[in-house]
Amino acid sequence: MEGPNIDRRRAEFPTLASGIHLLSHSLGPVPRAARESLLAYYEAWEQHTSEDAWAASWWELSQQVGDRIARLLGAAPGSVQIQPNASIALASVASCFDFASTKRNKVVTSALDFPSMEYIWEAQRSLGAKVEIVGSPDGITVPLENILAAIDDTTSLVAMSHTSFRSSYRVDAKAIVGRAHSLGALVLLDVYQSAGSIDLDASIWGVDFLIGGTIKWLCGGPACGYLYVRPDLQRDLQPRLTGWVAHDAPFDFAHSPMRYARSVRRFAQGTPSIPALYSALPGLQILEEVGVETIAGESRRRTEWMIKFALERGWKINSPRDVNERGGSVMIDVDDGPAMVDRLAQRKVFVDCRPGVGLRISPHFFNTDEEVEEAMTILSQLIGEGFAE
Repeated sequence: MEGPNIDRRRAEFPTLASGIHLLSHSLGPVPRAARESLLAYYEAWEQHTSEDAWAASWWELSQQVGDRIARLLGAAPGSVQIQPNASIALASVASCFDFASTKRNKVVTSALDFPSMEYIWEAQRSLGAKVEIVGSPDGITVPLENILAAIDDTTSLVAMSHTSFRSSYRVDAKAIVGRAHSLGALVLLDVYQSAGSIDLDASIWGVDFLIGGTIKWLCGGPACGYLYVRPDLQRDLQPRLTGWVAHDAPFDFAHSPMRYARSVRRFAQGTPSIPALYSALPGLQILEEVGVETIAGESRRRTEWMIKFALERGWKINSPRDVNERGGSVMIDVDDGPAMVDRLAQRKVFVDCRPGVGLRISPHFFNTDEEVEEAMTILSQLIGEGFAE
């Protein structure tokens, strides 16, 4: 495998010295600059009164980080509101709907979605939502024709993973948005496993909502989720999951009724997690400098090579073969996933596994081709020793 000569910014990630990091689907490596960024947070807290720190930088930080994430989503400035996590982002959108008072009460989801999505939509059933889960016949893909057929004139929202955490299957966003909008429904895509690894184009797709977080491909650490809301939709919705930051004049500390902000900030709740915002900045900076187009190209090239390597050895792949239907991860079936993860870790190759999926392996822009080849060679040796089929 021989690819382009790009700046992989490896010196920016101290963790890479400890082994071959193929875990970006779960936890991105910490950027070296995160230490300085969090120290800057501490110093702002230490050297200023609470009001000074808010006025000097903290109040605007959510918007600044949101706009940087928007660029990676192919979205306009002012379209992303930072959230505590993706589950709260999804719950915020769900709270905009009154399923009990309308015949348009159907929510279409997928069998390959992350469990939080299933839990949240299940909870909406008691509020009048009719939830239809489009199945996966092979545990790897969800046929597009089945998704489109599930969307009808009773559908209020289509909400599913853009790229599945289980198989790396990627849905056709543009086709789903086109079908949903033609019938008056909205679309929410979970891009947690997409943003930072493949090209996204929220504006061209016309998608209504995107949710995700920074801990994985964005190398930003936990507790920093985000919610994209299509700009021309922002003033139409009133989330019941809300808080004082979502008020149009939050520092008036006014009594109810709520007067929502006339921007994406209406989807905020309470006080934002300022340390999480500081921790996210260095990773976003690096990804912007490397470029999503470059990163996506490397992902396609390396995952194609990994699948070819696996198929030549007769291994079962639990990810789509078509690069246009796949995210940045490759899932390889093994008999005992946890045991294989441990064996690989002993050889300084870091991956993880999921039940019914096998190993999840994710090269990112900072990995070298030599590392990816070495990791797959070590896996082949271990499989040959009988630790998996």
